[in-house]
Amino acid sequence: MILVDSNVLIDVIQDDPVWADWSLRQLQLARAKQKLAINAVILAELAVNYRSPGELKQRLDAVGVVTKAVPDEAAFLAGQTFLMYRRGRGVTSGVLPDFFIGAHAQVAGYTLLTRDVARYKTYFPAVTLIHP
Repeated sequence: MILVDSNVLIDVIQDDPVWADWSLRQLQLARAKQKLAINAVILAELAVNYRSPGELKQRLDAVGVVTKAVPDEAAFLAGQTFLMYRRGRGVTSGVLPDFFIGAHAQVAGYTLLTRDVARYKTYFPAVTLIHP
């Protein structure tokens, strides 16, 4: 299973002039190898681009993306890893979702397709990344 970070999907949704082609190609390559998934955190980040849950689900279905629940073990790991990040004087806002995503990928043994590499490599080095 490949967990797809919101930045990759948003690149395609918004036809980002710099990243849309790379992200679309990586989605196609990933889908040819394994099933694609997101979790509730990624879904929430994508929601700002749609008017209804049905519209978002329709788009995800068209791309072949399923939603997987974040296991309790991953939520716990996300909190503990975020605490370690904060103790290291990490930025205090806007990063907790990345810890949920990284922890989910680690606990479930998923590969992560993302453009945000540094934080995942630092705090979740066991996760296999697909990245630029």
